[in-house]
Parts: sequence; structure tokens; C-alpha cells
Amino acid sequence: MAYGNRKLPSAGKRASHATVTPRKNEHPERLIKRFLKKVKKERVIEQVRERRFYEKPSVKRRKKKEQRERVLRKLEQNRRVNDQ
Repeated sequence: MAYGNRKLPSAGKRASHATVTPRKNEHPERLIKRFLKKVKKERVIEQVRERRFYEKPSVKRRKKKEQRERVLRKLEQNRRVNDQ
């Protein structure tokens, strides 16, 4: 995708890529493990999945509301179990 003179899309104020520099005498598998951990922490894969297709703002709000209700329902169930 060519952007020409336009700015590249950013993921907030952070850089959108994860970098890991190899440490002295570090095994390559360990380096890969650190990289994958960093990618998970920065939610890179989740962002790619979320942005793969356009989602209307109303749909985003609805999903966010449903997620919030799910979390509250689960918390309420845990309270009931702990109170008994």
C-alpha cells in the first residue's frame, strides 16, 4: 500500500513495531520467546485482527457494551459464590 506524502497510520504514541535486540550469548530460541512475549504485551496480533475489516462506530460501541455486561455478570456470579 503506497502512502505517498501522507503520514503512516500510528498505533497511538508508541511505535507500531516490536523490536528485540539480542543479548550477549543469548540462545536464538530465547530471543524469539522474548519477542513473542513483547508482541503479546503490545497487543499487536489483536490490533491486526480488529482492524482487518472496517467496523462501524455503532457496532464497536455495541460490542464494548456487551463485553462490559459479560464482565459484570461474571463478577456478580463470583460474588454470589463467595457469599455462600
